[in-house]
Amino acid sequence: MNAILYALVVLIFGTTWIAIAVQQGEMSSVVAVFWRFCIAGLVLFLGLIVLKRLKKLTLEDHLFCVLQGFCVFSLNFICFYTAVEFINSGLESVIFSLAVIFNAINSYLFFKQRISIYFIPAMACGVVGVLALFWHDLTATHIDWKTILAILLCMLGTYGFSLGNMISLRHQRKGCDVLTTNAYGMLYGAGIMLVITLTKGETFFAHTSWVAISAVGYLAIVGSVIGFSIYFVLVGRIGAGQAAYSTLLFPLVALTISTFWENYQWTLSAGLGVVLILFGNFILFYQPQWVANSFKRLKIFHLHQ
Repeated sequence: MNAILYALVVLIFGTTWIAIAVQQGEMSSVVAVFWRFCIAGLVLFLGLIVLKRLKKLTLEDHLFCVLQGFCVFSLNFICFYTAVEFINSGLESVIFSLAVIFNAINSYLFFKQRISIYFIPAMACGVVGVLALFWHDLTATHIDWKTILAILLCMLGTYGFSLGNMISLRHQRKGCDVLTTNAYGMLYGAGIMLVITLTKGETFFAHTSWVAISAVGYLAIVGSVIGFSIYFVLVGRIGAGQAAYSTLLFPLVALTISTFWENYQWTLSAGLGVVLILFGNFILFYQPQWVANSFKRLKIFHLHQ
């Protein structure tokens, strides 16, 4: 059963990037994000009520849910929805895998969790991997500022997601129900997007194709409600650490689909970049003993394993 849940998490989160790309040109980014989390939040919220699993939260908890809604369910997705106009969804997925690096930094900043010796080589692999991934764009005769902006947006969105992880960790340390805080976070995030949409004068019911509408439904129900629910069930069954290994496979699924869906053209440097990023994540999560032994030989003892 655990293997099935694990495979579903990888498949669902690895394919949501394509659904995001499908929406482009059909509706604005803010409207797309609003509908995704308005639908997802309502479905999850009502589902918890029906199942009598909706838990009470304090005012402080609600304030943190608002912050989580901003970081994860609005800022994060606005950045990625906007960036996909300039770079393909597969590359976005690979950049998103750097969230594990940001999580290590933020865990130290907010919870004083010491950075392990595995973080340094993982970070090095991640940074070099991103450079290799976009080497063609960065070394082009005419550097496209839109591509650079898209990369920065993806980085910002990933960091926002990481901050949301820290808020979720805060919730769990206080004993808050994860699904309840997710439901409120999605609704608050949708509320933020509602304000932005109204401020910009965007239309909520644009003439969109059934393909785009289906993409919204997939992202809301499958990508948000079902995907996160299965993931948290997996966390409860095998632990958060092992469940997080699934993030190593998201980019592989996304890039494979992107190759056929968006005609992504592989280059040697792009392939090397993917390998380095995934290898960096592997080091951070699996923590191979040879890394620790290497640091010991270098007599670097002040870092923690």
